[in-house]
Amino acid sequence: MTAEAPLTRETILAAADQVLRRYGPRKTSVVDIARFLQVSHGTLYRHFPSKSALLTAVTERWLYNSILLPLHAVAEKTRGSAEERLRMWFETLFSKKRTNAAEEPEMFAMYAAVSVEADECMKPHVEGLIGQIQSIVEYGVETKEFKPGNAAIKARALFQATSSFHHPAHVQEWKDSEIDKAFDDVWQLLMSGLK
Repeated sequence: MTAEAPLTRETILAAADQVLRRYGPRKTSVVDIARFLQVSHGTLYRHFPSKSALLTAVTERWLYNSILLPLHAVAEKTRGSAEERLRMWFETLFSKKRTNAAEEPEMFAMYAAVSVEADECMKPHVEGLIGQIQSIVEYGVETKEFKPGNAAIKARALFQATSSFHHPAHVQEWKDSEIDKAFDDVWQLLMSGLK
Protein backbone atom coordinates (compact mmCIF):
# COMPACT_ATOMS: atom_id res chain seq x y z
CA MET A 1 0.00 0.00 0.00
CA THR A 2 1.33 3.44 -0.86
CA ALA A 3 1.19 6.44 1.45
CA GLU A 4 -1.21 8.20 -0.94
CA ALA A 5 -3.72 5.36 -1.17
CA PRO A 6 -6.67 5.74 1.19
CA LEU A 7 -7.07 3.05 3.82
CA THR A 8 -10.60 1.77 3.36
CA ARG A 9 -12.51 -1.00 5.07
CA GLU A 10 -12.26 -3.07 1.87
CA THR A 11 -8.48 -2.52 1.64
CA ILE A 12 -8.09 -3.73 5.22
CA LEU A 13 -10.31 -6.76 4.63
CA ALA A 14 -8.41 -7.74 1.48
CA ALA A 15 -5.09 -7.44 3.31
CA ALA A 16 -6.39 -9.34 6.33
CA ASP A 17 -7.64 -12.09 4.01
CA GLN A 18 -4.13 -12.49 2.52
CA VAL A 19 -2.36 -12.49 5.89
CA LEU A 20 -4.89 -14.90 7.44
CA ARG A 21 -4.48 -17.33 4.55
CA ARG A 22 -0.74 -17.27 5.08
CA TYR A 23 -0.58 -17.58 8.89
CA GLY A 24 -4.04 -18.69 10.00
CA PRO A 25 -6.39 -16.94 12.43
CA ARG A 26 -4.63 -18.10 15.60
CA LYS A 27 -1.18 -16.91 14.58
CA THR A 28 -2.25 -13.68 12.86
CA SER A 29 -2.32 -10.49 14.91
CA VAL A 30 -3.64 -7.05 14.08
CA VAL A 31 0.02 -5.94 14.06
CA ASP A 32 0.73 -8.48 11.27
CA ILE A 33 -2.07 -7.04 9.15
CA ALA A 34 -0.97 -3.47 9.88
CA ARG A 35 2.61 -4.35 8.96
CA PHE A 36 1.38 -5.84 5.67
CA LEU A 37 -0.46 -2.58 4.98
CA GLN A 38 2.49 -0.49 6.20
CA VAL A 39 0.40 1.37 8.75
CA SER A 40 0.24 1.38 12.54
CA HIS A 41 -2.05 -1.14 14.21
CA GLY A 42 -3.86 1.80 15.82
CA THR A 43 -4.94 2.84 12.33
CA LEU A 44 -6.76 -0.49 11.91
CA TYR A 45 -8.56 -0.01 15.21
CA ARG A 46 -10.19 3.11 13.76
CA HIS A 47 -12.01 0.79 11.33
CA PHE A 48 -12.44 -2.30 13.54
CA PRO A 49 -12.74 -2.15 17.34
CA SER A 50 -10.99 -5.49 17.92
CA LYS A 51 -9.25 -8.41 16.26
CA SER A 52 -12.46 -10.38 16.74
CA ALA A 53 -14.47 -7.76 14.83
CA LEU A 54 -11.91 -7.81 12.02
CA LEU A 55 -11.95 -11.63 11.80
CA THR A 56 -15.74 -11.60 11.77
CA ALA A 57 -15.78 -9.07 8.91
CA VAL A 58 -13.22 -11.11 6.93
CA THR A 59 -15.34 -14.24 7.47
CA GLU A 60 -18.53 -12.49 6.36
CA ARG A 61 -16.77 -11.26 3.22
CA TRP A 62 -15.36 -14.72 2.50
CA LEU A 63 -18.74 -16.41 3.00
CA TYR A 64 -20.44 -13.92 0.71
CA ASN A 65 -17.88 -14.37 -2.09
CA SER A 66 -17.28 -18.11 -1.79
CA ILE A 67 -20.73 -19.40 -0.83
CA LEU A 68 -23.61 -16.93 -1.11
CA LEU A 69 -22.73 -15.40 -4.48
CA PRO A 70 -22.19 -18.70 -6.36
CA LEU A 71 -25.38 -20.11 -4.85
CA HIS A 72 -27.31 -17.03 -5.91
CA ALA A 73 -26.44 -17.86 -9.51
CA VAL A 74 -27.81 -21.39 -9.01
CA ALA A 75 -30.98 -20.14 -7.30
CA GLU A 76 -31.66 -17.74 -10.17
CA LYS A 77 -31.44 -20.40 -12.90
CA THR A 78 -34.71 -20.78 -14.72
CA ARG A 79 -34.15 -24.14 -16.39
CA GLY A 80 -35.23 -27.41 -14.89
CA SER A 81 -37.90 -28.46 -12.47
CA ALA A 82 -38.05 -27.03 -8.97
CA GLU A 83 -36.74 -30.32 -7.58
CA GLU A 84 -33.79 -30.30 -10.01
CA ARG A 85 -32.99 -26.69 -9.18
CA LEU A 86 -33.25 -27.32 -5.45
CA ARG A 87 -31.07 -30.42 -5.68
CA MET A 88 -28.49 -28.51 -7.70
CA TRP A 89 -28.52 -25.71 -5.11
CA PHE A 90 -27.88 -28.11 -2.22
CA GLU A 91 -25.25 -30.08 -4.13
CA THR A 92 -23.47 -26.81 -4.94
CA LEU A 93 -23.61 -25.78 -1.28
CA PHE A 94 -22.16 -29.11 -0.15
CA SER A 95 -19.50 -29.05 -2.85
CA LYS A 96 -18.43 -25.49 -1.95
CA LYS A 97 -18.20 -26.36 1.74
CA ARG A 98 -16.21 -29.54 1.12
CA THR A 99 -13.88 -27.78 -1.31
CA ASN A 100 -13.34 -24.88 1.07
CA ALA A 101 -12.61 -27.23 3.97
CA ALA A 102 -10.02 -29.09 1.89
CA GLU A 103 -8.46 -26.27 -0.13
CA GLU A 104 -8.78 -23.29 2.23
CA PRO A 105 -8.33 -24.87 5.66
CA GLU A 106 -7.31 -21.63 7.43
CA MET A 107 -10.32 -19.70 6.16
CA PHE A 108 -12.64 -22.64 6.82
CA ALA A 109 -11.28 -22.94 10.38
CA MET A 110 -11.95 -19.25 10.93
CA TYR A 111 -15.47 -19.66 9.54
CA ALA A 112 -16.07 -22.65 11.82
CA ALA A 113 -14.86 -20.68 14.85
CA VAL A 114 -16.96 -17.62 13.98
CA SER A 115 -20.04 -19.80 13.40
CA VAL A 116 -19.74 -20.97 17.01
CA GLU A 117 -18.50 -17.79 18.71
CA ALA A 118 -20.36 -15.05 16.84
CA ASP A 119 -23.78 -16.44 16.11
CA GLU A 120 -25.18 -12.97 15.41
CA CYS A 121 -22.81 -12.37 12.49
CA MET A 122 -23.86 -15.67 10.92
CA LYS A 123 -27.55 -14.77 10.85
CA PRO A 124 -27.41 -12.63 7.68
CA HIS A 125 -25.46 -15.38 5.90
CA VAL A 126 -27.90 -18.09 6.96
CA GLU A 127 -30.91 -15.91 6.15
CA GLY A 128 -29.45 -15.25 2.69
CA LEU A 129 -29.09 -18.98 2.07
CA ILE A 130 -32.61 -19.72 3.33
CA GLY A 131 -33.96 -16.90 1.14
CA GLN A 132 -32.44 -18.55 -1.92
CA ILE A 133 -34.02 -21.89 -1.00
CA GLN A 134 -37.33 -20.11 -0.46
CA SER A 135 -37.28 -18.63 -3.97
CA ILE A 136 -36.87 -22.11 -5.46
CA VAL A 137 -39.62 -23.55 -3.24
CA GLU A 138 -41.94 -20.69 -4.27
CA TYR A 139 -41.24 -21.54 -7.91
CA GLY A 140 -42.15 -25.17 -7.17
CA VAL A 141 -45.43 -24.10 -5.55
CA GLU A 142 -46.24 -21.77 -8.47
CA THR A 143 -45.66 -24.55 -10.99
CA LYS A 144 -47.66 -26.95 -8.79
CA GLU A 145 -44.67 -29.28 -8.47
CA PHE A 146 -44.66 -28.71 -4.70
CA LYS A 147 -47.64 -28.65 -2.35
CA PRO A 148 -48.90 -25.21 -1.35
CA GLY A 149 -47.84 -23.86 2.00
CA ASN A 150 -45.56 -21.36 3.66
CA ALA A 151 -42.40 -21.36 1.52
CA ALA A 152 -40.36 -19.57 4.19
CA ILE A 153 -41.08 -22.29 6.76
CA LYS A 154 -40.36 -25.02 4.22
CA ALA A 155 -37.07 -23.39 3.21
CA ARG A 156 -35.90 -23.11 6.82
CA ALA A 157 -36.86 -26.75 7.45
CA LEU A 158 -34.93 -27.90 4.36
CA PHE A 159 -31.87 -25.96 5.46
CA GLN A 160 -32.00 -27.32 9.00
CA ALA A 161 -32.73 -30.90 7.92
CA THR A 162 -29.59 -30.91 5.76
CA SER A 163 -27.28 -29.20 8.27
CA SER A 164 -25.06 -32.25 8.76
CA PHE A 165 -24.07 -31.89 5.10
CA HIS A 166 -23.11 -28.20 5.27
CA HIS A 167 -22.58 -26.97 8.85
CA PRO A 168 -18.86 -26.74 9.72
CA ALA A 169 -19.41 -28.67 12.97
CA HIS A 170 -19.88 -31.78 10.79
CA VAL A 171 -16.75 -31.36 8.64
CA GLN A 172 -15.24 -34.68 9.77
CA GLU A 173 -18.41 -36.54 8.69
CA TRP A 174 -18.01 -35.23 5.12
CA LYS A 175 -15.06 -37.57 4.61
CA ASP A 176 -17.27 -40.63 5.08
CA SER A 177 -17.53 -42.63 1.84
CA GLU A 178 -21.28 -43.03 2.46
CA ILE A 179 -22.02 -39.29 2.81
CA ASP A 180 -23.58 -38.95 -0.65
CA LYS A 181 -25.79 -41.99 -0.04
CA ALA A 182 -26.84 -40.48 3.31
CA PHE A 183 -27.80 -37.27 1.53
CA ASP A 184 -29.82 -39.20 -1.08
CA ASP A 185 -31.80 -40.85 1.73
CA VAL A 186 -32.50 -37.50 3.41
CA TRP A 187 -33.36 -35.94 0.04
CA GLN A 188 -35.98 -38.58 -0.77
CA LEU A 189 -37.63 -38.00 2.57
CA LEU A 190 -37.63 -34.22 2.13
CA MET A 191 -39.06 -34.44 -1.37
CA SER A 192 -41.87 -36.70 -0.18
CA GLY A 193 -42.83 -33.90 2.21
CA LEU A 194 -42.73 -31.19 -0.46
CA LYS A 195 -44.65 -33.00 -3.19
